[in-house]
Amino acid sequence: MAKVSSEDRHQYLEKIKPYRAKIQSLLKEEQEMLHIIKKDDAGAASKRLTLVSEMIFLASNYIVLGGVSLSILKLRNEEALNDCRKSLYKAVIYLEEIVSSLLDAPFSEYEERLAEIGKLSARQRYDLIRKVGLMLDLLQNAYGDNTKWKWSFVELEGRYATVAKNIIDLRAAVANTDPRSPDYEPTMYHLNLVKRLLQSAADRYREKYELSTNHTDDFKMSIHFLNALKRLHILLGERADAETLRKKVEIWAAKLELDKRKQESPPPKRD
Repeated sequence: MAKVSSEDRHQYLEKIKPYRAKIQSLLKEEQEMLHIIKKDDAGAASKRLTLVSEMIFLASNYIVLGGVSLSILKLRNEEALNDCRKSLYKAVIYLEEIVSSLLDAPFSEYEERLAEIGKLSARQRYDLIRKVGLMLDLLQNAYGDNTKWKWSFVELEGRYATVAKNIIDLRAAVANTDPRSPDYEPTMYHLNLVKRLLQSAADRYREKYELSTNHTDDFKMSIHFLNALKRLHILLGERADAETLRKKVEIWAAKLELDKRKQESPPPKRD
Protein backbone atom coordinates (compact mmCIF):
# COMPACT_ATOMS: atom_id res chain seq x y z
CA MET A 1 0.00 0.00 0.00
CA ALA A 2 1.37 3.38 -1.04
CA LYS A 3 2.21 5.75 1.81
CA VAL A 4 -0.05 8.80 2.02
CA SER A 5 1.82 12.07 2.47
CA SER A 6 0.69 14.56 5.08
CA GLU A 7 0.10 17.09 2.30
CA ASP A 8 -2.23 14.72 0.43
CA ARG A 9 -4.07 13.85 3.64
CA HIS A 10 -4.55 17.52 4.44
CA GLN A 11 -5.80 18.22 0.93
CA TYR A 12 -8.21 15.27 1.21
CA LEU A 13 -9.61 16.38 4.57
CA GLU A 14 -10.13 19.92 3.30
CA LYS A 15 -11.83 18.68 0.13
CA ILE A 16 -14.34 16.47 1.96
CA LYS A 17 -15.31 18.99 4.65
CA PRO A 18 -18.50 20.24 2.92
CA TYR A 19 -19.58 16.68 2.11
CA ARG A 20 -18.99 15.52 5.68
CA ALA A 21 -21.07 18.45 6.91
CA LYS A 22 -23.89 17.59 4.52
CA ILE A 23 -23.79 13.95 5.59
CA GLN A 24 -24.17 14.90 9.24
CA SER A 25 -27.02 17.24 8.35
CA LEU A 26 -28.86 14.54 6.38
CA LEU A 27 -28.44 11.97 9.15
CA LYS A 28 -29.85 14.46 11.65
CA GLU A 29 -32.80 15.23 9.35
CA GLU A 30 -33.49 11.50 8.98
CA GLN A 31 -33.70 10.99 12.74
CA GLU A 32 -35.94 14.02 13.13
CA MET A 33 -38.31 12.76 10.42
CA LEU A 34 -38.43 9.27 11.95
CA HIS A 35 -39.30 10.86 15.29
CA ILE A 36 -42.12 12.82 13.64
CA ILE A 37 -43.49 9.67 11.98
CA LYS A 38 -43.35 7.76 15.26
CA LYS A 39 -45.15 10.56 17.07
CA ASP A 40 -47.83 11.03 14.40
CA ASP A 41 -48.14 8.64 11.45
CA ALA A 42 -50.55 10.87 9.52
CA GLY A 43 -49.12 11.32 6.04
CA ALA A 44 -46.41 8.78 6.84
CA ALA A 45 -46.05 7.66 3.21
CA SER A 46 -45.30 11.20 2.02
CA LYS A 47 -42.82 11.66 4.83
CA ARG A 48 -41.10 8.40 3.93
CA LEU A 49 -40.84 9.59 0.34
CA THR A 50 -38.86 12.52 1.71
CA LEU A 51 -36.65 10.04 3.55
CA VAL A 52 -36.07 8.09 0.33
CA SER A 53 -34.89 11.25 -1.43
CA GLU A 54 -32.65 12.12 1.51
CA MET A 55 -31.10 8.65 1.54
CA ILE A 56 -30.37 8.92 -2.18
CA PHE A 57 -28.69 12.29 -1.58
CA LEU A 58 -26.83 10.82 1.39
CA ALA A 59 -25.57 7.93 -0.74
CA SER A 60 -24.38 10.39 -3.40
CA ASN A 61 -22.28 12.22 -0.80
CA TYR A 62 -20.64 8.97 0.27
CA ILE A 63 -19.88 8.22 -3.39
CA VAL A 64 -18.17 11.60 -3.65
CA LEU A 65 -16.07 10.79 -0.57
CA GLY A 66 -14.99 7.57 -2.24
CA GLY A 67 -14.11 9.38 -5.45
CA VAL A 68 -12.07 12.05 -3.68
CA SER A 69 -10.20 9.35 -1.77
CA LEU A 70 -9.27 7.58 -4.99
CA SER A 71 -8.30 10.83 -6.70
CA ILE A 72 -6.12 12.30 -3.95
CA LEU A 73 -5.05 9.40 -1.72
CA LYS A 74 -5.14 6.68 -4.39
CA LEU A 75 -7.05 4.56 -1.86
CA ARG A 76 -10.53 3.06 -1.94
CA ASN A 77 -12.55 4.40 0.99
CA GLU A 78 -14.26 1.21 2.21
CA GLU A 79 -15.99 3.01 5.07
CA ALA A 80 -17.63 5.52 2.73
CA LEU A 81 -18.72 2.78 0.33
CA ASN A 82 -20.18 0.70 3.16
CA ASP A 83 -22.06 3.74 4.44
CA CYS A 84 -23.33 4.33 0.91
CA ARG A 85 -24.56 0.73 0.73
CA LYS A 86 -26.37 1.14 4.06
CA SER A 87 -27.98 4.37 2.84
CA LEU A 88 -29.30 2.66 -0.27
CA TYR A 89 -30.66 -0.20 1.83
CA LYS A 90 -32.52 2.36 3.92
CA ALA A 91 -33.89 4.04 0.78
CA VAL A 92 -35.26 0.68 -0.39
CA ILE A 93 -36.64 -0.15 3.07
CA TYR A 94 -38.48 3.18 3.25
CA LEU A 95 -39.96 2.43 -0.18
CA GLU A 96 -41.01 -1.02 1.01
CA GLU A 97 -42.79 0.60 3.95
CA ILE A 98 -44.74 2.73 1.48
CA VAL A 99 -45.54 0.33 -1.37
CA SER A 100 -44.94 -3.09 0.26
CA SER A 101 -42.31 -5.72 -0.46
CA LEU A 102 -44.73 -8.15 -2.12
CA LEU A 103 -43.16 -9.76 -5.17
CA ASP A 104 -45.38 -12.24 -7.02
CA ALA A 105 -48.73 -10.87 -5.88
CA PRO A 106 -51.79 -9.36 -7.57
CA PHE A 107 -51.95 -5.57 -7.57
CA SER A 108 -55.11 -5.68 -5.46
CA GLU A 109 -53.09 -6.96 -2.49
CA TYR A 110 -51.06 -3.77 -2.19
CA GLU A 111 -53.12 -1.24 -4.15
CA GLU A 112 -54.36 0.50 -1.00
CA ARG A 113 -50.75 1.17 0.04
CA LEU A 114 -50.38 3.49 -2.96
CA ALA A 115 -53.40 5.63 -2.11
CA GLU A 116 -51.41 8.01 0.07
CA ILE A 117 -48.97 8.76 -2.74
CA GLY A 118 -51.73 8.97 -5.33
CA LYS A 119 -50.73 12.52 -6.30
CA LEU A 120 -47.26 11.35 -7.30
CA SER A 121 -47.17 11.44 -11.10
CA ALA A 122 -45.95 8.63 -13.33
CA ARG A 123 -42.92 10.78 -14.17
CA GLN A 124 -42.10 11.41 -10.52
CA ARG A 125 -42.33 7.69 -9.69
CA TYR A 126 -40.08 6.78 -12.59
CA ASP A 127 -37.53 9.48 -11.80
CA LEU A 128 -37.34 8.40 -8.15
CA ILE A 129 -36.74 4.77 -9.08
CA ARG A 130 -34.12 5.77 -11.65
CA LYS A 131 -32.22 7.76 -9.04
CA VAL A 132 -32.05 4.76 -6.72
CA GLY A 133 -30.86 2.59 -9.61
CA LEU A 134 -28.22 5.10 -10.65
CA MET A 135 -26.78 5.20 -7.14
CA LEU A 136 -26.79 1.41 -6.99
CA ASP A 137 -24.85 1.25 -10.27
CA LEU A 138 -22.35 3.87 -9.08
CA LEU A 139 -21.81 1.99 -5.83
CA GLN A 140 -21.19 -1.35 -7.50
CA ASN A 141 -18.79 0.29 -9.95
CA ALA A 142 -16.95 1.88 -7.03
CA TYR A 143 -16.59 -1.48 -5.30
CA GLY A 144 -15.44 -3.24 -8.46
CA ASP A 145 -15.86 -6.92 -9.29
CA ASN A 146 -13.59 -8.33 -6.60
CA THR A 147 -15.52 -7.43 -3.48
CA LYS A 148 -16.81 -9.43 -0.55
CA TRP A 149 -20.19 -7.73 -1.06
CA LYS A 150 -20.67 -9.19 -4.56
CA TRP A 151 -23.36 -11.67 -3.59
CA SER A 152 -25.01 -9.49 -0.96
CA PHE A 153 -25.87 -7.08 -3.77
CA VAL A 154 -28.17 -9.75 -5.21
CA GLU A 155 -30.63 -9.22 -2.36
CA LEU A 156 -30.45 -5.43 -2.63
CA GLU A 157 -30.98 -5.58 -6.40
CA GLY A 158 -33.96 -7.89 -5.91
CA ARG A 159 -35.58 -5.68 -3.31
CA TYR A 160 -34.97 -2.67 -5.53
CA ALA A 161 -36.63 -4.44 -8.47
CA THR A 162 -39.62 -5.25 -6.26
CA VAL A 163 -40.25 -1.67 -5.09
CA ALA A 164 -39.64 -0.41 -8.63
CA LYS A 165 -42.59 -2.59 -9.64
CA ASN A 166 -44.77 -1.88 -6.64
CA ILE A 167 -44.57 1.91 -6.86
CA ILE A 168 -46.33 1.80 -10.24
CA ASP A 169 -50.08 2.34 -10.16
CA LEU A 170 -50.74 -0.63 -12.42
CA ARG A 171 -54.39 0.24 -13.03
CA ALA A 172 -53.36 3.63 -14.35
CA ALA A 173 -50.35 2.12 -16.12
CA VAL A 174 -52.49 -0.13 -18.30
CA ALA A 175 -54.42 2.93 -19.53
CA ASN A 176 -51.19 4.90 -19.91
CA THR A 177 -49.79 2.37 -22.40
CA ASP A 178 -52.04 4.13 -24.91
CA PRO A 179 -49.72 6.45 -26.91
CA ARG A 180 -52.35 9.20 -26.61
CA SER A 181 -51.95 9.31 -22.82
CA PRO A 182 -49.89 12.26 -21.48
CA ASP A 183 -48.17 9.76 -19.16
CA TYR A 184 -47.34 7.32 -21.96
CA GLU A 185 -43.59 7.99 -22.10
CA PRO A 186 -42.69 7.75 -18.37
CA THR A 187 -45.04 4.79 -17.96
CA MET A 188 -43.46 2.82 -20.80
CA TYR A 189 -39.95 3.68 -19.62
CA HIS A 190 -40.84 2.57 -16.10
CA LEU A 191 -42.51 -0.68 -17.19
CA ASN A 192 -39.59 -1.57 -19.47
CA LEU A 193 -37.15 -0.84 -16.64
CA VAL A 194 -39.10 -3.06 -14.25
CA LYS A 195 -39.15 -5.90 -16.76
CA ARG A 196 -35.36 -5.70 -17.09
CA LEU A 197 -34.91 -5.49 -13.31
CA LEU A 198 -37.13 -8.51 -12.60
CA GLN A 199 -35.34 -10.61 -15.23
CA SER A 200 -31.95 -9.47 -13.94
CA ALA A 201 -32.91 -10.31 -10.35
CA ALA A 202 -33.98 -13.80 -11.47
CA ASP A 203 -30.71 -14.33 -13.30
CA ARG A 204 -28.64 -12.99 -10.41
CA TYR A 205 -30.30 -15.22 -7.82
CA ARG A 206 -29.73 -18.25 -10.02
CA GLU A 207 -26.11 -17.19 -10.56
CA LYS A 208 -25.70 -16.83 -6.79
CA TYR A 209 -27.15 -20.32 -6.33
CA GLU A 210 -24.93 -21.96 -8.92
CA LEU A 211 -21.67 -20.12 -8.26
CA SER A 212 -21.80 -19.39 -4.55
CA THR A 213 -24.34 -20.80 -2.11
CA ASN A 214 -25.94 -23.89 -3.68
CA HIS A 215 -28.90 -23.02 -1.42
CA THR A 216 -32.21 -23.95 -3.01
CA ASP A 217 -33.82 -20.87 -1.42
CA ASP A 218 -31.79 -18.73 -3.84
CA PHE A 219 -33.04 -20.78 -6.79
CA LYS A 220 -36.61 -20.45 -5.47
CA MET A 221 -36.19 -16.68 -5.34
CA SER A 222 -35.05 -16.64 -8.95
CA ILE A 223 -38.26 -18.45 -9.92
CA HIS A 224 -40.36 -16.03 -7.83
CA PHE A 225 -38.92 -13.16 -9.86
CA LEU A 226 -39.73 -14.93 -13.12
CA ASN A 227 -43.31 -15.47 -11.93
CA ALA A 228 -43.59 -11.79 -10.98
CA LEU A 229 -42.42 -10.84 -14.46
CA LYS A 230 -44.90 -13.29 -16.02
CA ARG A 231 -47.71 -11.75 -13.95
CA LEU A 232 -46.76 -8.30 -15.24
CA HIS A 233 -46.78 -9.50 -18.87
CA ILE A 234 -50.24 -11.02 -18.35
CA LEU A 235 -51.57 -7.78 -16.85
CA LEU A 236 -50.27 -5.82 -19.82
CA GLY A 237 -51.76 -8.29 -22.29
CA GLU A 238 -48.36 -9.42 -23.53
CA ARG A 239 -49.38 -13.03 -24.11
CA ALA A 240 -46.35 -14.19 -26.10
CA ASP A 241 -43.93 -12.91 -23.45
CA ALA A 242 -46.05 -14.44 -20.69
CA GLU A 243 -46.03 -17.81 -22.46
CA THR A 244 -42.25 -17.66 -22.88
CA LEU A 245 -41.92 -16.98 -19.14
CA ARG A 246 -44.32 -19.82 -18.32
CA LYS A 247 -42.13 -22.30 -20.19
CA LYS A 248 -38.98 -20.89 -18.61
CA VAL A 249 -40.47 -21.21 -15.13
CA GLU A 250 -41.32 -24.85 -15.83
CA ILE A 251 -37.76 -25.58 -16.94
CA TRP A 252 -36.21 -23.81 -13.96
CA ALA A 253 -38.63 -25.46 -11.53
CA ALA A 254 -37.79 -28.89 -12.95
CA LYS A 255 -34.08 -28.14 -12.56
CA LEU A 256 -34.68 -27.05 -8.97
CA GLU A 257 -36.54 -30.27 -8.11
CA LEU A 258 -33.80 -32.36 -9.68
CA ASP A 259 -31.14 -30.53 -7.67
CA LYS A 260 -33.16 -30.91 -4.47
CA ARG A 261 -33.43 -34.68 -4.98
CA LYS A 262 -29.69 -34.90 -5.58
CA GLN A 263 -29.00 -32.96 -2.38
CA GLU A 264 -31.41 -35.08 -0.35
CA SER A 265 -30.24 -38.45 -1.65
CA PRO A 266 -27.69 -40.24 0.58
CA PRO A 267 -24.12 -40.61 -0.71
CA PRO A 268 -23.31 -43.97 -2.33
CA LYS A 269 -21.99 -46.62 0.02
CA ARG A 270 -18.41 -47.72 -0.36
CA ASP A 271 -17.54 -51.39 -0.43
